Amino acid sequence: MANLKEIRVRIQSVKSTRQITSAMKMVSAAKLRKAQDAIIQMRPYANKLHEILESLTASLDNESGSIFSRERDLSHILLVVVTSNRGLCGAFNSNIAKKVIQVIEDEYSEFWENETLEIMSIGKKGSDFLRSKGYEPVYNLHEMLDVLNLENVIRVISDIMEQFVSGKYDRIELFYNQFKNAANQELIREQFLPVPQKEKPEDQYEVHLDFILEPTKQQIIDELIPKSLKIQFYKMLLDSNASEHGARMTAMHKATDNATDLLRELQLNYNKARQSAITKEILEIVSGAEALKG
Repeated sequence: MANLKEIRVRIQSVKSTRQITSAMKMVSAAKLRKAQDAIIQMRPYANKLHEILESLTASLDNESGSIFSRERDLSHILLVVVTSNRGLCGAFNSNIAKKVIQVIEDEYSEFWENETLEIMSIGKKGSDFLRSKGYEPVYNLHEMLDVLNLENVIRVISDIMEQFVSGKYDRIELFYNQFKNAANQELIREQFLPVPQKEKPEDQYEVHLDFILEPTKQQIIDELIPKSLKIQFYKMLLDSNASEHGARMTAMHKATDNATDLLRELQLNYNKARQSAITKEILEIVSGAEALKG
């Protein structure tokens, strides 16, 4: 059993750690509230806009649809990986990076070997993890997470859309965590470009369009798809931001609970060691007294 001094040092160390994790939990909870409000307010608009576009594009063929929805033969692919700039949030970052590596190895290994697959990393932790495994991101846009607003996002997504239109990339996929609640985040992989088209029902009478379209359906699609893409990309970043704070708050909550359990165990060991030391001292005193009597 460790001596009393060692146990006292460990107890003080664990107490300091518990104070830090408890403070970080409170900070993450405050940030989570703001991030959660932002994504909850954005979702209805983004989802309804996406629903309208799905209904409209379902009635168009590959040639007459928007340039953003036309499927091409795959030659160049871009994977956009969204993680965080800071750690201490459990498996939030590593799960995303591992999923990207799995997809590359299982589906896009030939593209990676031919250097026709590129990675865009938004978040330092994901970039560091991928780099350590030999997957160097071509683009690193970590500073965007420091000031997350629509203006900064539009500059980035506009550049991505221009590269798709110019033919630099034939497919763009997103990897991120979708916010469910403070304790749960769902890892999402989705095709961003070309815009996935909703499958047409076999019965044409099953298509329900309760919209009056002016001037024409094609013009509306050409106008709405770029706007929808920007909104969807911004929503994705808000989802990831809220998920990060939720994951960190949960991780710090567990760390605080673990520190409390460890502190309780150390305190028990300290009391046992102290009791043992006191008993030993009493025995020595009694033995000394008996020796003097003899």
